[in-house]
Amino acid sequence: QVQLVESGGGLVQPGGSLRLSCAASGSIFRPNVMGWYRQAPGKERELVATITGGGTTNYADSVKGRFTISRDNAKNTVYLQMNSLKPEDTAVYYCNADYVVDVYWGQGTQVTVSS
Repeated sequence: QVQLVESGGGLVQPGGSLRLSCAASGSIFRPNVMGWYRQAPGKERELVATITGGGTTNYADSVKGRFTISRDNAKNTVYLQMNSLKPEDTAVYYCNADYVVDVYWGQGTQVTVSS
């Protein structure tokens, strides 16, 4: 069974940086697309960024130029480098792995941007 283990969330001041990691295990296949989504209190879950196995990336407009998604295919791990964080980035961040025939989610990691 596929498991996604996230790490790297926490509390940071506005303008600060955090790096999230998510490692996928339990499958002999490599995820087709990996990504990050987030959900703020009272809001729907939204896409943050995705990356294909070939390295093609996609970002939400709200994070372009501040966040960078990357991936280590050998480790089935996806990263999200978050710079210039804003209070509106506060949310639970979820890792996502799309194996085409099925999609898996991590348990979520809290990111809080506050002074």
